[in-house]
Amino acid sequence: MRRMFRRYVPARISPEDQAAVDAFRAMLAALRSPEPWTPGSAQDIAVRVGPFIERAHTRPGDDHGPDLIAVALQDPGGPYPLYSARRWKQGWLRCETAKILGVWNPAYAVLTHAAASLDLPDDVGMAPAYYALYIEARRRDDSPDGHIVLRIGPYTQTRHAQQDHDRITAALDGRETTLVPGHRVSARFAPFDVSDHQLFTDPYTTDVVALLAATIEGATA
Repeated sequence: MRRMFRRYVPARISPEDQAAVDAFRAMLAALRSPEPWTPGSAQDIAVRVGPFIERAHTRPGDDHGPDLIAVALQDPGGPYPLYSARRWKQGWLRCETAKILGVWNPAYAVLTHAAASLDLPDDVGMAPAYYALYIEARRRDDSPDGHIVLRIGPYTQTRHAQQDHDRITAALDGRETTLVPGHRVSARFAPFDVSDHQLFTDPYTTDVVALLAATIEGATA
């Protein structure tokens, strides 16, 4: 009887196998009851990319009401998506909120491309986010006070926005602190905020450097 009892005693599970079982159970629980994501929250989110789930960082801008937000896909363990031997540089993307599973949970990491030793595909089902340039005048006394002098956008390609950013930066060189008394003028590159579209100037129909000069001249006249 003792020999029969020993024969049918289940083998003890190793600590490594137990950790895998616990991780699988946590993943199933997270999928069954994802933490709801609230628009405007600073928490990273879980988004569906084909049959996989990826971590994404949200950012206000390029929003169309509740349907689209701007996101940047992240490595499951933190920023800078690193899949296999290459970095995936896509920048900000326009993500349909219907693709959001909920707030990112580390338990989802096993469902990512990285966990399957795969690169993210070139087509993740999200178009590039529109970009804009914000020319700002901020006080030189290190206080946060300031205002936006000019909004330019949307740019349909980031390289166009970068080119105009470089042109404006070159035009401001040596004049940043003299154009607007008591302020430092600089250009900031960020996603286009569709909600404020009426405040932007189309960059494809004007010379942005001439527009900046005319805007500052009018503001200081």
